Amino acid sequence: FPDGISGVDLLERLRQQALTGTVDLIDGTVTALRHDGPDFVATASFAVRARAVLFATGIVDTLPNTPDAASMIAIGSMRLCPVCDAYEVIDKRVAVIGPADQATKKALFMQTYSSDVTILATDAISGLAPATGELLKAAGVRVEECLPDSVRAAGPGARVSLRDGRSLSFDTIYPAMGCTIRSKLAIDLGAECDGAGNLVVDSHQRTGIAGLYAAGDVVDEINQIAVAFGHAAIAATDMHNYLATTD
Repeated sequence: FPDGISGVDLLERLRQQALTGTVDLIDGTVTALRHDGPDFVATASFAVRARAVLFATGIVDTLPNTPDAASMIAIGSMRLCPVCDAYEVIDKRVAVIGPADQATKKALFMQTYSSDVTILATDAISGLAPATGELLKAAGVRVEECLPDSVRAAGPGARVSLRDGRSLSFDTIYPAMGCTIRSKLAIDLGAECDGAGNLVVDSHQRTGIAGLYAAGDVVDEINQIAVAFGHAAIAATDMHNYLATTD
C-alpha cells in the first residue's frame, strides 16, 4: 500500500480474503470461555466449540474525554501510536497528554521527531520527580498542567485549555493515559499474564494452556499491526500442527 490504507478498508479486505476459504465469520461478543474436555467453548449469544483458540483481542486505549476524539483520530490531530506514525509529524507542534510521569517516556520519544513537544499534565506538575523534570528541561520538552476534559478539535489541529486559564494549539496530540488489555477471558481460564495484564506466550505464541494462543497487542510486544500479523502467522502454523496431533 504505497499510499497507505485506512484501518476500516484493511479490515474489509481481510474479511473478504477470509471468506475465500472455508471460514465462518460471526459477529458477536464473547463473554466467557471455558474448557469442556479437550475442547474450548466460547459463549456469546450462542456457543462455539473449538479445539484451539487464538486470542487476538488487543487493547483499548484510554482517550481524553472529548466528543471530538473519533473525528480527531480520523484526521490525525489525535494519534495513538508514535512508533507507527511519528514520522508524519516531524517538526510539528506535538502534545502528549496524561499524568506527567506517564507521559514523559512518550514525550522524550517524540522529541526525536520534533523540537516542539509539550506534556499536557493531567495531574499536578509538583508531583513530577526532580530528576525527571531536569531530564525534560534538558530535552526541551515543556510541561503544562491542562484541564483533561478540554481537548477539542481546532480545524486540522487541536486546542487544549490549561489550568492557568490559557489555551494552547497543537498539530497533534498523543494520549499517554494507559489502556485496557483485553486478556481477562484467557486469564480467567488460567493463562499466565505479566504485571500489566499482557498474556505470556512462548516463541510459538502458545500460552501455558494447551491449544490456547495469543497474538497482537494482547501480548507484550510493539503494538503494531505488522507485529500482530507476524504473531498470527507463527500461531497459525503451530495451531495447524497442534490440531494434527489431536483426535
